[in-house]
Amino acid sequence: MDEIMEFLPFLIPLIVAEFGLLAYTLHHILTHKEYKRGNRTLWLILTLVFMNFVGPILYLLLGKEDA
Repeated sequence: MDEIMEFLPFLIPLIVAEFGLLAYTLHHILTHKEYKRGNRTLWLILTLVFMNFVGPILYLLLGKEDA
């Protein structure tokens, strides 16, 4: 238990950032209709399956249409 408490100051901001990025990405996917590559279903699946930073970052780099 002490090992977890040792890493807690590092883990909490990381978890908050991960869920913040996930929330922003899901909101953007659900509110926009056009994507550079793929479609809404593809990006929802990829974002949720790889939700530990990989899915949202892939979407922001490859799928998000520049406005």
